[in-house]
Amino acid sequence: MFGPFMGLKLYNTLSRSIQEFTPLTPPHVGMYCCGPTVYDFAHIGNWRTFVFADLVRRTLEFSGYAVRHVMNITDIEDKIIRRVRESGTTLREFTGPFETAFLEDLKSLGCREPHVQPRATDYLAEIIALIQKLMDRGLAYRAADGSVYFSIAKYQGCGCHYGQLLKLNFEEMRPGERVAADEYAKESVADFALWKARVPEDGAVFWQSPFGEGRPGWHIECSAMSLKVLGESFDLHLGGEDLKFPHHEDEIAQSEGATGKPFVKYWLHGAHLLVEGRKMSKSLGNFFTLRDLMARGFTGREVRYLLLTAHYRETFNFTLDGLAGAKTALARIDECVSKLRALSGPSATAPAGSDIPLLANFTAAISDDLNISAAWGAVFEWVRETNKKLADNALSPAEAAAHLAAWTKIDGVLGVSLKTEAEIPESILALAGARTEAKKARDFKRSDEIRNELKALGWMIEDSPSGIKLKKI
Repeated sequence: MFGPFMGLKLYNTLSRSIQEFTPLTPPHVGMYCCGPTVYDFAHIGNWRTFVFADLVRRTLEFSGYAVRHVMNITDIEDKIIRRVRESGTTLREFTGPFETAFLEDLKSLGCREPHVQPRATDYLAEIIALIQKLMDRGLAYRAADGSVYFSIAKYQGCGCHYGQLLKLNFEEMRPGERVAADEYAKESVADFALWKARVPEDGAVFWQSPFGEGRPGWHIECSAMSLKVLGESFDLHLGGEDLKFPHHEDEIAQSEGATGKPFVKYWLHGAHLLVEGRKMSKSLGNFFTLRDLMARGFTGREVRYLLLTAHYRETFNFTLDGLAGAKTALARIDECVSKLRALSGPSATAPAGSDIPLLANFTAAISDDLNISAAWGAVFEWVRETNKKLADNALSPAEAAAHLAAWTKIDGVLGVSLKTEAEIPESILALAGARTEAKKARDFKRSDEIRNELKALGWMIEDSPSGIKLKKI
């Protein structure tokens, strides 16, 4: 059953195995997810990672944990600097609209807002202090151009392990080779920039530091923010699989090099996403932001549903046909829930000790490394069986209330219920459900009467392909 500290198991990239999740200081869980780099609108591949992070958070909360969810905003980075120069604006003028759009899209997808959303630009003091600490410990050095680099050789010389998240070929690495870019290929294992000395192309985007004018590298930003907000060791770090190297590997090296303590206990990585069977590309016409999809008539909850149909460690093919299927699937759930509301009415309460198999079956699936396919299987088996009982008049109002209570707990993890439901009184929902039943029975007179009753109570009801919609007049 769900509840305090169910046996949740997750695949830990650090150990390359599925492990039982045991936080450092239960019931508290510190969770960090690499957030958006705000130089453009987030695309559907980005959103797979962020919806995955939301599923992890909701599953932890469903399991009884008190989660502190941190998602950073990267507003200092190579691409951003280039776009600021090209646009002729200030850094904040350029990044602000994309940050706002990201948070709006996060809400449209039904994701719970992170508890803390640190911006790199607000943590310059912490970033500079962390770089100084690494220099003091002999793990970082200043190059001829004034930039500061992390020394992998010195880090390994201290007995530390570089390459914890994936196997690296050090035979191909030339000692002393450096990379200044924020992102680089696996074959380019080398010392990486912690602080980049100011160059003319940076324009007005620079800060003062003991190392001279410049700006931080991408990797050190996440280390400084996560260490400040969650402490020197915390439970869970998430991101897309493309961030394993160099970003997450460099985070580990910087953080453990500075503190001498294990950085993160569990690392979770989501797999890549294909669109219409191919890698997403603007030239192929299969590059979509959430706003592109909503302009085509799809909703955030339909996109969320589709992103949650494949296991997070499996490459997933996102298609427009799949979105149409999501609309149909959600309509099935909506119809079943609407019938249950109509039957239970505003005052029915679930009997004590109600045994709804949905809850146990869903919990067993989601606690098994977030087995979402089995979890949805449990949901749609429940929809099928519940619809049969409703058709046979085999449910009492109290039993209907018990089913609704079970679904509400499940949806606390899935997050796909109509967002308006929480704002609509039970009595209005019950009337809407009764109207649906009247229409199915072809009792159009009664259907019209209920519509008028709703209107008199201040509610407009609309029929749509995905189910009924209620709007306050």
